[in-house]
Amino acid sequence: MTKAKHYRPAGKRKEGNVAKYTTRNKALNRLQLKLPEFRRLCILKGIHPREPKKKFEGHNKTYYHVKDINFLAHEPLLEKSRELKAYERKIKKARAKRNEHLADRLESNRPSYTLDHLVKERYPSFVDALRDLDDPLTMLHLFAVLPADGAHKIPVSHTQTARRLALEWQALITRTHALRKCFVSVKGIYYQAEVGGQKVTWLTPHVLSQVLPSDVDFRVMLTFVEFYETLVGFVNFKLYHDLGLQYPPILDHRLEKAAAELFAVMRDMASEAVTDQVSDGKLDQVTDEHTEGEELSKRLAESQARLASFQDRMLVMEKEKGRIPSETGEDARDAELAKEAKNLAEDEEEDAETKICKQLFKGLKFFLGREVPRESLLFVIRAFGGTASWEGEGAPFDESDESITHQIVDRPTKGHRFLSRDYLQPQWVYDCSNTRVILPGDLYLLGRVLPPHLSPFVDNDVEGYLPEYAETLKRLQAAASKHLMPLPGAEDADMEQALQLQVAAAGRTQDAEETLREKEAIAMEKEYTEDLTKELAGIPYSASLQENPQATSMIVEEGNDDAKLQAAEPRITEQPVTSEADEATRMGRMMMTRKSRGLYDAAKMGNAKKKAATELLKERKRKADEGKHETKGKRSGKLT
Repeated sequence: MTKAKHYRPAGKRKEGNVAKYTTRNKALNRLQLKLPEFRRLCILKGIHPREPKKKFEGHNKTYYHVKDINFLAHEPLLEKSRELKAYERKIKKARAKRNEHLADRLESNRPSYTLDHLVKERYPSFVDALRDLDDPLTMLHLFAVLPADGAHKIPVSHTQTARRLALEWQALITRTHALRKCFVSVKGIYYQAEVGGQKVTWLTPHVLSQVLPSDVDFRVMLTFVEFYETLVGFVNFKLYHDLGLQYPPILDHRLEKAAAELFAVMRDMASEAVTDQVSDGKLDQVTDEHTEGEELSKRLAESQARLASFQDRMLVMEKEKGRIPSETGEDARDAELAKEAKNLAEDEEEDAETKICKQLFKGLKFFLGREVPRESLLFVIRAFGGTASWEGEGAPFDESDESITHQIVDRPTKGHRFLSRDYLQPQWVYDCSNTRVILPGDLYLLGRVLPPHLSPFVDNDVEGYLPEYAETLKRLQAAASKHLMPLPGAEDADMEQALQLQVAAAGRTQDAEETLREKEAIAMEKEYTEDLTKELAGIPYSASLQENPQATSMIVEEGNDDAKLQAAEPRITEQPVTSEADEATRMGRMMMTRKSRGLYDAAKMGNAKKKAATELLKERKRKADEGKHETKGKRSGKLT
């Protein structure tokens, strides 16, 4: 009788991390790709390396999720990249055979691709795209100022597209007055805007000559920029479409050549900018002589349309109040009036912060010097409702305009100084925009040492340290809002007085018996905690009785005279004295799990570091004040 043969499967079934994760080399072999192309596809698809709990093939391997690799295997760009490689080989072969006609024809018919489907996959809703807009805007603003370098293979098309998208975003923020915070740092200028209920923060570099480092892989950065261009283009189109504006906005090439890019974008997008140009009579510097009459007539027609719209809104308001009966025979007119009423209601629904930002610099005219960051100041001033000009071609008004209220300069002016305006340093604009208050210009006058430029992104209450100038700004804000604040050092007394008034108003709601029960419960809980602590510490019961005078006296009364003498002798105990709060904290820590105890210790260590940093800042402030007093004393001694 022959035995039955047992057939085993060719491969063992994978379980655990082996089935969930794969290495990068295996992924490359499966997709038949080289490492640069694999990195590019992973960046475009948003696939990142993973860290499994158990690295089954060594710690020097890079692991990916198997589902991500399966997701990447069905990507249409994978096949498109293979087609492009084959096409590149055809062009290269034609160049090698000196067939320039065929090479040029192949170059002109090069296949193209789009990343629109990737944006829809990664961001199902518009809010998701807004939440992930910080890094794209920062990267685009960086490439907008980078030179098109052949050594680093940065094409001109990417820098131009990045510059256009950055200007469109800034023009949109200026038009909607959505800018909330700005901070000038060593890295660049940080901005934060509120768009669609989401806070978007981005960093723009300083306008300086950029030096490209050699240790940076610009191929990876260009892959990110390629995806970010598509994403920001989608977002800008949606935001412009919601406002009823044309996208892309028409860029004035005359102003673009004069290095006034933001103003060139806003000229045809924002009606306020157009009105300012018409009122100041500077259309001849912005447009050609041939189109000047057409542009002026177009602007006047728009002004008349806005005036008619305002009259229609007034009629709608009167009809809503019941003063003018609605006519039944003009359906089209009623529909138009209803549309205007809807627009008026939408304007009234602006939040309070947007209204404050819109009115902050309203009525103020700024003139920017040649040495100040013109683009940043123009962006901030117009976002907060002001009007700005500069020295150069295409400026809305000249420096000699007597209606200018503030001139932003950073070095002494050699020309004529006007007494009707304030000559302030650029920090004044940023501090006013962060505090939402027109600050006194005495501290920001030209030639004076500026006050500290405080970051609006730091929460002083969380950090536990309030700078002196921050307290001054807080009081100026309270004074602007007509809200009285207590004098320095009187906060505690006012708080105690308020608590006393609250207790007197509320009355005594607890009876004496309830108070007594609470005291007894607290005493019993304290005694139980002490006994439990001694038991955990290994202290015998006799030693605990010796520490308790009442229990010791009871035992001595029952014993003999020798016991009385021993009890009368003073005993020195070396037990550490701990408060009730510390004891409760220690007991709570003993009851924690190992993971919770580690998190608690880490949080405690973080609080200790924060407290040490706060104490260091206070110590530096104290030494700085002492140094100032010593310097003043030496100067006064020399004078005497």
